[in-house]
Amino acid sequence: MRRESQNDRVRRVFALCLLASAVLGGVVGLVWAEAKRRENLYETSTPDTSFAVRALAMSELEGGEGESGATMRICCLTFDDGPSRNTPEILRILADHHAKATFFVTAQDANRKYLPYVADIAGAGHQIALHSASHNYSEIYRSTSAFWLDIKELRQVLQPYADVETIHWLRFPGGSTNTVSHRYGGSSIMQDLKIEAEEKGYRWIDWNVCAEDATASHPNAAQILKNIQKDAEGQPLCVVLLHDTNATGQTVKALPDILDWFSGQGYRFCTVEEMAE
Repeated sequence: MRRESQNDRVRRVFALCLLASAVLGGVVGLVWAEAKRRENLYETSTPDTSFAVRALAMSELEGGEGESGATMRICCLTFDDGPSRNTPEILRILADHHAKATFFVTAQDANRKYLPYVADIAGAGHQIALHSASHNYSEIYRSTSAFWLDIKELRQVLQPYADVETIHWLRFPGGSTNTVSHRYGGSSIMQDLKIEAEEKGYRWIDWNVCAEDATASHPNAAQILKNIQKDAEGQPLCVVLLHDTNATGQTVKALPDILDWFSGQGYRFCTVEEMAE
């Protein structure tokens, strides 16, 4: 058997180094890509207990009574990031349960072909609200002007399907207290955007109940329901964060049980706009 020469050993070590470098580079690339995907597509999973509707005082809600004399309970189901291929089924389930919801819509490349469903959402009596055109954090949170240009683009895209002049509600991607935006527009960008939103005549809202249906854990329908039940416990007003995307089929599967559970707990369903007014 031929003994390995010094040159052969050098070549073999060099080849192994190249292979290791390629593998490491691939792993780093995948980790970076996954981080960017989660940053740009997923909402904050932790409920924001300080979510705001400036015109609504929680004390008024807690003091309100329904016809039976019991404390009024209100549930606002909100769907982010749609429309999608799942939108028609979501609308069917909501209709079956006589429930109204609010859809914070986008115009991303992945869902532009589903934008005609916006007309179906509005036609069914649900609320259309603004989320983002691109939903790309590094772009929309680069500056406040970049954010409002994105919203302007979204309004233009929605014109064929909805009366955009009547749309005055929005939800900031990631929520109004997200910190990811600080990487791009500085630590004060969210506070600046909230002030500017009010100046421009917009009203914004976050959530206090999170289904966690768009997180990397990809919960099934049963877990989505459990997540909602846990966050909703003891709350007279529930603003529920759900997602309407091609990837959230488990949300659709869970929706009938979500509606049944809230109904059984004595909640009344309404849109964000109805709740505030």
